[in-house]
Amino acid sequence: MSIPAAALNRLIRPQSIAVFGGKEAARVVEQCGKAGYRGEIWPVHPTRETVHGHRCYRSVADIPSAPDAAFVGVNRSLSVEIIRDLSQRGAGGAICYASGFAEAVSELPDGLALQTELVAAAGDMPMLGPNCYGFINMLDDALLWPDQHGMVHVDRGVAILTQSSNIALNISMQARGLPIAYLMTAGNQAQTGLSALAAAAIEDERVTAVGLHIESFDDLDALQHLATRARALRKPVVALKVGRSVAAQRAALSHTASLAGNDRVSSALLKRLGIGRVFSLPQMLETLKLLHVCGPLSDNTVSAMSCSGGEASLMADAGVGKAIDFRGLAPEQLPSLRETLGIMVTLSNPLDYHTFVWGNRARQAQAFSTVMRGDYAINLVVLDFPRGDRCDATDWTTTVDAVIDAKQMTDAATGIVASLGETMPETVADRLVTEGVVPFCGIDEALAAIGIAHSIHAAWADPPPPPLLSARPAGSELISLYEERAKPTLAAYGVKIPYGMVANSAEQAIAIAERLGYPVALKGLGIAHKSDVGAVRLNIRSASEVYAAATAMAVADRFLVEVMAPKPVAEFLVGALRDPVVGPVLTLGAGGVLVDLIDDSAILLLPTNPAEIRRAIDGLKVSQLIAGYRGAPAGDKNALVQLVASVADYVADNATRLEELDLNPVLVLPEGEGVIAVDAFIRTRS
Repeated sequence: MSIPAAALNRLIRPQSIAVFGGKEAARVVEQCGKAGYRGEIWPVHPTRETVHGHRCYRSVADIPSAPDAAFVGVNRSLSVEIIRDLSQRGAGGAICYASGFAEAVSELPDGLALQTELVAAAGDMPMLGPNCYGFINMLDDALLWPDQHGMVHVDRGVAILTQSSNIALNISMQARGLPIAYLMTAGNQAQTGLSALAAAAIEDERVTAVGLHIESFDDLDALQHLATRARALRKPVVALKVGRSVAAQRAALSHTASLAGNDRVSSALLKRLGIGRVFSLPQMLETLKLLHVCGPLSDNTVSAMSCSGGEASLMADAGVGKAIDFRGLAPEQLPSLRETLGIMVTLSNPLDYHTFVWGNRARQAQAFSTVMRGDYAINLVVLDFPRGDRCDATDWTTTVDAVIDAKQMTDAATGIVASLGETMPETVADRLVTEGVVPFCGIDEALAAIGIAHSIHAAWADPPPPPLLSARPAGSELISLYEERAKPTLAAYGVKIPYGMVANSAEQAIAIAERLGYPVALKGLGIAHKSDVGAVRLNIRSASEVYAAATAMAVADRFLVEVMAPKPVAEFLVGALRDPVVGPVLTLGAGGVLVDLIDDSAILLLPTNPAEIRRAIDGLKVSQLIAGYRGAPAGDKNALVQLVASVADYVADNATRLEELDLNPVLVLPEGEGVIAVDAFIRTRS
């Protein structure tokens, strides 16, 4: 079952907490006390009289009322009983700490059955876990957390959610100035997953952004709901998706299956939903910090300033390959900068302002504010602090003051970037966040965060996507439709194919070729990768060539004889594959021999539309051939878009049965002459 986000409010913002168990339960009480939790705490233990000064009760029935939240830290069998009692009592929700459920089936054969029993025991009551550490709510100082942590009270901040308890513990120790409001773990996600938990947190008006560490997607509908609410509330979400599906690496009958791996589909899914994808924990924390302070960025232009040419070069090089733009300084900015910085400074972006104004707060603020008035999405100043235990940081503090002054003068989005994470003191980072300046730890992370923040803004600028076409497979037996059956099937949806006929012998192939007219193509039937085994011959121009080609194909005794297609401008691949999470997806890319030579493909989730299809095609390297590369004729892009749309219609109509589809190559003919699919393969369920 899926627990709606609204049902989680009592659990994650509790006014009363019950704890069950010994050492771990006592730690929860201890952590609540240290944080200054102001609600009721009811320990439950069979023999103890008190836990950290709180009276102990003997059972769920004995506690004063149904608790808003409960931490169940007992063995796995007893956990099921207590969860059932809490549900029947009307509790707001529970954390199941115990392990030994579905995650341990190789060691405990009854683990999956016991997890099923646990979910049934919870009923409509929200439950996190099993195998779950719990959560920390530093807005209300409510901790269902059986361990130490590094967090402090905040009045507003980000929510971070993960399946991994240890990663959550590590994140709690960050010293980067990121205010964390909620830190939550989901364990096995047996009943309530990360997406529903995040959707509950994002509704808190004190939460500014959400970060997800995802090992596996839990509930596609819940994830789409989270993305919808994030867009509506203008609260961005970023995700660190890890792991690659073993199933996606299986031996495949088509090129489509080898191109559309699980990780590529994950990227396409997050992009469609407007969720920014990050690729490391530091990148996640820096991106969340930027989003907390500035929100999504309207464009990707960046100004960068430092007092060192080396730092300016580092910044410029770090921008290569990232989705940011160091746009040049405007002419009207140059006179003021020249007056402030002197004649020896080269005025450019990134800007090395030298040390002529070092230690001079007013002149630094004047230089910074002049650059900040250039209408950049964000303005960065590189500044690495000296060690506080050995050095005097007075001049560095002066630079911080000047940056804050310039920020106040211009109201421009601003960040200070330490090229080394450890040279950004936490006290400085905390002050900068309070002043509305982003304290970035790391140049690469800062620039990546800027690109991601802009990508979220760009996604929100488009209309919301329709719900995904995530049909579950029906039927059992898998059937392979080779081109003599696949082509007519797709032709019924408007896919243009060469005219051809099936021959059962070399002699019949000659007769068909004579009827069609030369030149012809001859292909062996019932073979997935015909060119790899010599089962295709092109440009056959006589009966003797037909006979020789047919008799040479030892791997086939039936043949397809087709009218030879014209020479194309480009060869394309159009395919579809069933992803285990999102259902059928389309794959577009360079076709023919280029499939194996270059990595040039894109994933489209369904349903799609011609505008999305065109954008996907335009993002491919092969699109340069279709546009008319180096004076060559342009290809018929409109016809290609229509063919992909026709394939998408076929996939949508057969979503519950289709497993795999491969059109390769699709020949893109000169503009106005259309496209033609010369090979096709479909694998479907009966």
